[in-house]
Amino acid sequence: MSGNPISACRYCAAPLHFSVVDLGAQPFSNSYPRPHEIDRERRYPLHVRLCTNCLLAQTDFDALPEAIFSAEYAYFSSYSATWVAHARDYAAAMIARYGLGKDSMVVEVASNDGYLLQHFLSSSVPCLGVEPTQGTASVAMAKGVPTEIAFFGEKTARNLVARGYAADLMAANNVLAHVPDIADFVRGFTVLLKREGVATFEFPHLLELFRRHAFDTIYHEHYFYLSLHAVDRIFLKCGLRIFDIERLSTHGGSLRAFACRSAAAHREMPSVADIRREEREAGLACASGYGGLELSVANIKSGIRSFLDAALSRGKSVAAIGAAAKGSTFLNTCDLTTEDIAFVADVNSRKQGRVMPGSHIPIVAPEELRARRPDYVLILPWNLKTEIMDQLADIRRWGGHFVAAIPQLEVIS
Repeated sequence: MSGNPISACRYCAAPLHFSVVDLGAQPFSNSYPRPHEIDRERRYPLHVRLCTNCLLAQTDFDALPEAIFSAEYAYFSSYSATWVAHARDYAAAMIARYGLGKDSMVVEVASNDGYLLQHFLSSSVPCLGVEPTQGTASVAMAKGVPTEIAFFGEKTARNLVARGYAADLMAANNVLAHVPDIADFVRGFTVLLKREGVATFEFPHLLELFRRHAFDTIYHEHYFYLSLHAVDRIFLKCGLRIFDIERLSTHGGSLRAFACRSAAAHREMPSVADIRREEREAGLACASGYGGLELSVANIKSGIRSFLDAALSRGKSVAAIGAAAKGSTFLNTCDLTTEDIAFVADVNSRKQGRVMPGSHIPIVAPEELRARRPDYVLILPWNLKTEIMDQLADIRRWGGHFVAAIPQLEVIS
């Protein structure tokens, strides 16, 4: 068994009763089986509930981190040009804002394949990555990025402090939702930060999930679905204080929260109050504001099913692009198979030759998409729609069309 059902909030231990959305039983979305391994594939509940005590939205199944973030973990950040550019811009902005240089220390938690820290290295800013997956960490180290292979938390932070590390800047991009013991994880930042050090946390904003009907951002490695309201309370309890926030377009709408030790001198910026007010006005300060996602899922399922039935009845061919985790959730929630989608093209060579979890749609190189010329190409990572459409602009040569299904069905000529 790769996890266990839970009935109490991972943070405050209050009972979990309130259902936000139930997506049924699904496999781990970043575990891409080889064709001969599909008989061994397992499915686990994918159901988001709300703790009505602390308003922390979370899955009610505790997938073991070791089962998800294994040596074969297939997500490599550097395969997205948009994400690498985002990291480069972040590094430049932080170096300028905080005057980072050769005497500074930058630590990234969940540093993946070095996609971000490589930009600090090229500016001669010392850095350290902390990354639990051997495969991605090995790629980072091959780039010259020093990497500690470990899960991050208070114990790891104290170990690093004992070895002489102290951080001027810590970065945690899209990892806050991935750690089942969120309090232990946050306390690690309090331990490792210098007295006036800054930690930035990027995470998909729960408010945008509701606005964009983005149920496909729900998967087992995301234990939490985060509002500022919930994150604020957790940070304060663990010794951190949020003093600034930037809105990001990444992952369909994210926040970058700037945090420091509670007693640090950083002044709170108006952006923090703005997001708090926006969440209150949207109803996220009380449990009654967390309904409606089930209906959104039903409407999107109906829309893609109607589109596919019509296209296939006319003899049209349909493929997909982007074997992302959100694509796995989308395909499985909508009950799509090889009868609907012929294949999924992806630039990640580690995924090619495997199949999508659950739906078992084969994953191929982008060259095969061009060779087979499908009439429609469904963009699974819809948050990268512009990047993908630019990369595949030659689809117009054979009269093909792009399709996006979230936040609503869109056929793009």
